Amino acid sequence: MANVTRILSAIEQGDRQAAEELLPLVYGELRRLAAEKMAQERPGQTLQATALVHEAYIRLVDVDNVQHWDSRGHFFAAAAEAMRRILVENARRKLRDKHGGQLHRVDLSGVDLAPAAHDDQLVLLDEALQRLEGLHHDAAGLVKLRFFAGLTVDEAASAIGISPRNTRRLWVFAQAWLRREIESLGEHQAPRGG
Repeated sequence: MANVTRILSAIEQGDRQAAEELLPLVYGELRRLAAEKMAQERPGQTLQATALVHEAYIRLVDVDNVQHWDSRGHFFAAAAEAMRRILVENARRKLRDKHGGQLHRVDLSGVDLAPAAHDDQLVLLDEALQRLEGLHHDAAGLVKLRFFAGLTVDEAASAIGISPRNTRRLWVFAQAWLRREIESLGEHQAPRGG
């Protein structure tokens, strides 16, 4: 993926053509990551994987707001962060009263009774993740890579530059910490309005 690194460097220099060259090289992987994430979402989402990829990509290669990429792994870590922010923004928007508040869309052609991630759970995860980031940046980064980008432990270890063994330990810690924090936040959660 030397081409990706070269193109990312050109984007940093403000080359608008480079952003167009990058998309075909990374689109398949970004699309796969977004599809995995969207598969975990509740049925009836108005945001589709393709739209998620496109929105994240636009945020990543904005030549008016140039970002600096150290490596391909850094780019995909930023892609995971962008997807997380988009999903959380979408969840918060849908939780506001003027967008239906706590009402849920139901597809009458077939009701799926399988449990799925809800917008309020995603917002709680985001709040807990922000707190974790203040305490342990690497743990929060690992959660973003695993949960929002769908990377394996080994892929995430490579992206953040620590050994797979330490990454597994960090993953266990992050999961336990987030579980406790989300339970605590959920107990104190007030109804949302807006």
